[in-house]
Amino acid sequence: AEARALVETLAASPTELRRHGIAVAQDGERRTAARLLGHPGVDLARLASVWPALARIEPDAAGQIEIECRYAGYLARQQADIEAFRRDERLALPETLDYAAIGGLSGEAAEKLAAARPATLGQAARIPGVTPGAAIALLRHVRRPRPAA
Repeated sequence: AEARALVETLAASPTELRRHGIAVAQDGERRTAARLLGHPGVDLARLASVWPALARIEPDAAGQIEIECRYAGYLARQQADIEAFRRDERLALPETLDYAAIGGLSGEAAEKLAAARPATLGQAARIPGVTPGAAIALLRHVRRPRPAA
């Protein structure tokens, strides 16, 4: 935990990093060691030229930290996707929705949805015969801005 905290707090400017042979955009933004570990070809051994304290991290801990930092961006995006999916799944569907009027729905999907009258998009997506494409068409239709009456 101490080693992980260290890579999260050590930071350098693009100019300082360039002096050590680490290429980043020259945008004036300071980058932490943790963020730099997400760059291809950057590991703790390379970063130890900038921050010598990193060379003292135990090899097992170093390997784990490198993996966590390398995939942190992917994990953050995946978490955001999961949260967006959960929001969409709970999206309420109007009781009076005319499924036959939704472009992108097959006749079969429109019939099944009209018969089941799901309360949420998640319920609609779990109806046999409602494809992922049909669920997306339904989502787009429900989210589409309506003209003021």
